Amino acid sequence: MKTRKALFLIPYLMWIILFVILPILLILWYSFTDSNRSFTLNNYAAFFRNSTFLRMMLNSFWYALLITLITLLISYPAAYFLTKMKNQQLWLLLIILPTWINLLLKAYAFIGILGNNGLVNKFLQLFGIGPVNILFTDFAFIFVATYIEIPFMILPIFNAIKEIDPAVIQSSEDLGASRWQTFTYVLWPLSRPGVESGVQAIFIPSLSLFMLTRLIGGNRVITLGTAIEEYFMTTMNWNMGATIGVILIVLMVIAMLITSRKARRKKVDL
Repeated sequence: MKTRKALFLIPYLMWIILFVILPILLILWYSFTDSNRSFTLNNYAAFFRNSTFLRMMLNSFWYALLITLITLLISYPAAYFLTKMKNQQLWLLLIILPTWINLLLKAYAFIGILGNNGLVNKFLQLFGIGPVNILFTDFAFIFVATYIEIPFMILPIFNAIKEIDPAVIQSSEDLGASRWQTFTYVLWPLSRPGVESGVQAIFIPSLSLFMLTRLIGGNRVITLGTAIEEYFMTTMNWNMGATIGVILIVLMVIAMLITSRKARRKKVDL
């Protein structure tokens, strides 16, 4: 029996070794070497001494935080009301459907919608407004990124709220708690695991966005993801690109650890 279990583990271990561990080791090796394959720490020194790289890191955090917060503000009420609606499976299917479309296709679709000759500007021109420069702005980038990420926030929150016993909410109201108290001390703590999963699903990938920053944000939106693409695909400085990649991985791990903290239990008086 143990031998059979070990055999089933072989494909999983091979996948982890070939597509997770080895790529990370390769990136680490590039980050600690120079163009002559000699060991060096100059890549990391150059990153932390260059204000441009530090600004990119702050931009990555800022955009990821904005996208996550806006997505959460939209998704939590949507997930809550979705649990109260009939035909939930149909609504969930409609929410999931956009995720089946390729990201590149969605990006080009929004280029057509938000462009100077796009649908938005044509609508504004009916009221004598426009054309308005919407594309290649921070607003366009955050709007499109939020739209694309919303399903990945709604689903875990929906599942978390769905698992809450309605009797618990009813008991809170019967004991005299207001709606805000019920939300703060009952609904939010019980649904927090879903929120944390959604935050991880949004914040961590948002740190490394590069396709949307190019196509939707243009050169005005600069993040670590665009810097990695630049160093690997344009300047061909793989050592510096790998260094930025390692730092980005560290930031992602830190974000995952923060959002995975177990909430401390505390006594609450309603």
